Amino acid sequence: MPFSRLIDRLIAIVLLSVAVTGCVSHAQRVRDARAAFHRGDLAEADRLIARELDRQDGAADVLTLDRAMVALADGRPADAERLLRGARDRLDHLEQDDAAETAWTWLSDDTSKAYAGEDHEKVLVRAMLAIANLVQDGDDAEAYSLQVTEKQRELVERSLRADGTNPKAAYQQVALAPYLRGILREATHRDYDDAARHFATVVNWQPGFQTAQAHHARATGGLHSQRGHGVVHVFALVGRGPFKAEVVEMPSSLSVMIAGDLLSNGLGRSLPPTLAPITVPRIVTLPAHVGSVQIAAGGHPAARTETITNVSDMAIRQQEAVLPETVGRAVARRSLKKGTIFGMKQGLGLADGSLPAFAMDAAGVAWEASEKADTRCWSLLPDTIQVARLELPAGPHTVTFQPLDHAGRPAGRAVARRVTVADGHNTYAVVAVPESDIVGTPLTSGP
Repeated sequence: MPFSRLIDRLIAIVLLSVAVTGCVSHAQRVRDARAAFHRGDLAEADRLIARELDRQDGAADVLTLDRAMVALADGRPADAERLLRGARDRLDHLEQDDAAETAWTWLSDDTSKAYAGEDHEKVLVRAMLAIANLVQDGDDAEAYSLQVTEKQRELVERSLRADGTNPKAAYQQVALAPYLRGILREATHRDYDDAARHFATVVNWQPGFQTAQAHHARATGGLHSQRGHGVVHVFALVGRGPFKAEVVEMPSSLSVMIAGDLLSNGLGRSLPPTLAPITVPRIVTLPAHVGSVQIAAGGHPAARTETITNVSDMAIRQQEAVLPETVGRAVARRSLKKGTIFGMKQGLGLADGSLPAFAMDAAGVAWEASEKADTRCWSLLPDTIQVARLELPAGPHTVTFQPLDHAGRPAGRAVARRVTVADGHNTYAVVAVPESDIVGTPLTSGP
């Protein structure tokens, strides 16, 4: 084949790679929508996300997840549940490997493949489904909470290697799941043993959750609430959650070993992995302005939310477990591209320093430069999921939600919501506090 035709084909691959990966990262695409959500402009956030969804690319599912968070904060839990359920099912489907898509990633980068979600996203979509369902009829909340634990277990078990090691074995358990089952079980006024068992699991999984022992003791004593009282359970979505940014990473020895295995086993090629720095996505977190939310009703003792699940910490820990493999794929891809250019030059007998060799090297550099780190992510998750329990006499109450800073001082505007408490029953409320103020309208179950 003439050299010019080979160059033309290589340039075509480079141009197609650039077209697929695009010039703008996902992090840049959702920046304005994320900012609008955090400042409380939910209509603008929804508009910007809808605009990106119209592009019909591989980021549709995480954009749908973001849109669900906007719907939840906007007082539309049914819409949020519908969007979350669709994204959950789609992400589950995408866990099946697509050979054609996987092959194409070796010529471009990970952004050319449909995004199947990070492990923490696959787990937390089920947690958010439970919360969205609770402020409606709550019929499916327990099933969703069971899915949280089951999905976590499935992800860990699937990662077991032939040599017996498992990089995901130390994944943080999501204490929100047994907590939900505990409060739902005790609300039956029958299944206190089940409730106590679930609260004991919360104690084991989240030792820093200070009121877990009180929940366990109450359930063990067979008590839901005092006679003539009911309970308001509050779920606060606090802080700006984790997101991804493109960073330069120096491959570790483990990543280089993984790259070598990918090249020799997966691709049938034996190439020395490159040791040059490569770009990969890394989880980024931001400090939270709000430490908790105080819940008060008239002259009754106030309650303060407490972290049951640290989303940012969960995302960072899970990424650290799989980072060597992420880097290893990038190293292997870079090595394959270099090897391809080298092989083409050798096959054509091109002398180093010649114009054709220079042209081939330039095309190779452009090919490598077209790579982008995959920064697709569920960008509107909270930093923490916090909970509080407030026992009140049956009847109507004006409940006030007051964001507090880490020193316990008011951090933003207090928001009041009318709540009707039923004797011996649970009422559920959801508030979103990404910055200092509550965004949207606090959601409550019941009339």
